[in-house]
Parts: sequence; structure tokens; C-alpha cells
Amino acid sequence: MLYYLFRFLEDFNIPGAHLWSYISFRALLAMILALIISAWFGERFIKFLKKKQITEVQRDASIDPFGVKKIGVPSMGGVIIIVAILLPVLLLGRMRNIYLILMIISTIWLGVLGGLDDYIKIFKHNKEGLQGKFKIVGQVGLGLIVGLVMYFSPDAVVRENIAVTKHQTQEVTIKHEPTATKSLKTTIPFVKNHNLDYSDIMSFCGKYKEEAGWILFVIMTILVVTAVSNGANLNDGMDGMCAGVSAIIGVALGIFAYVSSHIEFAAYLDIMYIPGSQELVVFICAFIGALIGFLWYNTYPAQVFMGDTGSLTIGGIIAVCAIIIHKELMLPILCGIFFVESLSVMIQVWYFKLGKRRGVKQRVFRRTPIHDTFRTQDCQLDPECKYLLKGPKTVAHESKITIRFWIVTIILAALTIITLKMR
Repeated sequence: MLYYLFRFLEDFNIPGAHLWSYISFRALLAMILALIISAWFGERFIKFLKKKQITEVQRDASIDPFGVKKIGVPSMGGVIIIVAILLPVLLLGRMRNIYLILMIISTIWLGVLGGLDDYIKIFKHNKEGLQGKFKIVGQVGLGLIVGLVMYFSPDAVVRENIAVTKHQTQEVTIKHEPTATKSLKTTIPFVKNHNLDYSDIMSFCGKYKEEAGWILFVIMTILVVTAVSNGANLNDGMDGMCAGVSAIIGVALGIFAYVSSHIEFAAYLDIMYIPGSQELVVFICAFIGALIGFLWYNTYPAQVFMGDTGSLTIGGIIAVCAIIIHKELMLPILCGIFFVESLSVMIQVWYFKLGKRRGVKQRVFRRTPIHDTFRTQDCQLDPECKYLLKGPKTVAHESKITIRFWIVTIILAALTIITLKMR
């Protein structure tokens, strides 16, 4: 809203009004505003949650080797993150931008889905929360919306590189297609000529390969949204873990969105130029600011938990942003922590069921998701169960595990960014 107001005032030569045309100005302002809102609103919302006794009642305190009890800590803190994201975006973003609209829809959609899950856990005293099938339906529904909007919207287009010439000075000149077009291409990391076309995968469909390619793209969108949102949900098991990891991932996505929206940077890096994706930078900066502000209350010992309201929303935001800028195949690297957390649970369940068929009680890890393995003592293990991996020998404090996961995510984010040149 403020964007349109100041662009209107710019016609009257109002001093400073031209600043609102700069994406860097609006993005940094969005980050600062989101951080302030998150910190200010967070304190008041936590008091409200305590007053209404909207607190964590099912947290397993026995798992903490240092005896820290977390029963009674307010939950549903994800509302703080959502409010801190949406307010700056609504004030500073260009609301006619299709990508910004998609991000807002994704935030509200998964916020409601996660809120229902938290509501059932807290008010209905049901530890399982919303049934898994309903979560999947909600995530699939969002993936379907995003995929279809990317297909039908005339604004969701790219301009692809078509010619590369090298001078003797080794400078590279890259020309773009004169008009923006629909594209089924996505970026593959570490591969020269690093674009994969979904329609090429479906070439066996003959003259219908383009339509089949779009069907595959929608299916991929659904899978990415579901996988990343569930991964973020599993990662939310320690104070500050998910918020810190996601903020780092957000920085990398913000860089990708910015270079994809800048025709010269896109040409230099030989990546797809995506007109309009600069508004994603405003959203992602608000996302980062909101998470940093939330960490003020969520770092160890946490004063509030984000709950599924926050974790599902965070994962969905990351997934949809990556899909919009055609970088979804980079998520296994960038979101490596989420991927490992999900994989550890799947391996644990598979191995346990395999042993159950043979009448043997067995597990691969001490506990899953994998971050719980590093704080589980020997005395907490089931003496009747055989563990394939018995380590680590010593347990670590929750805050140390969290910081180490942040460090790993920084390394993965840096590796993902340099894939733009490593090919």
C-alpha cells in the first residue's frame, strides 16, 4: 500500500518518494519492520497465550539429559511469525505481483492448516493433532494451486538465455529472448547447460509432451511443498532450531530471487531471468526479519514454541519461493537439514517394521528425528532393542546441537549459492 502511495507522490516531486522504486530499499525496510513487529508483538502475544493457558502440555521432558522441563511453555508462536511477515509485505510490496500474491496465499493457507493441528493438540488434548491425511490434503491442495497458477497466469513467465559468446578477454556476453515466455525449465546444480525441461522428460508423450510436462511440473510442485513443509515440521524439536535454520535458508533464497529478477545479473550468471520476481526479495526479507525477531523468544530456554502453525508455514514458504524462481531441484542441498531429518524418520520406521516382521525389536538411530539422537543417553535406550548405530558416546546440550545445525546450514547455503558458477 505504501508503495503505491509514494509512487503517486513521486509524480509531485516529493523528496524521498523515489526511494520506494528501489527494491533494495523496500526489502531492507521490510526486514527491519518485520523484526520490530516480531519482537514487539511477540512479547504481548506470549503474555496473551499464558493468560489463556494456550501452552505446551504434551512435550516429553524425559528426553532432555539435563532435566529441562518445558511443559507449560506457550505454543502457537507461529502466529507471531505470520503476522510479522504479512504486515510489512502488505505495506511495502506491490500487491499486483502474482508471485507476491502466491506467497501470501501460501503463508495464510499453511498457517491455518498448522493452526488447526495446534488447536487439536492443545484444546482437544490430542497429542496426535490433525490427522495426517488431512495435513497431506492441505499440502497437496496448496501445491496444486501454486502449480496451476504458474501454468495459467500470464504474468508467470521467464526470459531464457539463448546465446553465449566469449571474447578474447574471457568476458561473457549473453543475450536473452526478446519476449518473456512460459517455461518448464528448472535449474540443476553442478551441471553445465544446467536447465532441465520437464517436457523433455515427458517426450515419450509425443505431440502432447508440453501438456504432460506441465502435469509433471504440478506433481513436482505438490511433492516439494509437502516434503519441505514436513521437513521443517520435523526439524522444530529444539529451541531456536527451525527458526535459525530457516532464516539462513531464507538468505540464500533471497539472493537467488534477486539475481533472477535482475536482467544483468541473470545474464552474467547464465540463469533464467524472471520478470517480477524482485517482489519475492521483499517477502523473503520480511521472512528473515520475522524469524530473527522470533528467535528473541525462541532461543534456549524458549519462552514460546512456534508449533505447527509456524513450522508448516515456514516450510511452505521456502518450497513455494524455490518453485517460483525455478530452483526447486536445489532444495535437497539448501534444505539438507530438513531432508536428513525426514530421511532419518523414514529409515527408522522402515527398519523397525522390518525387524517386527522377524520378531526382532530393532532401530537404526537412538531417536528420531536425527537431532534427538545427539541428546539421548544410554540409560534412555530400550534394553530389549538392538540399535544399528549406537553413537554418539556423549550427549550434547540442546543449545550446542542447535548452533551446530545452524553452522551446517550455513555451509549448505553457501554451497548452494556457489552452484551458480560451479558448472
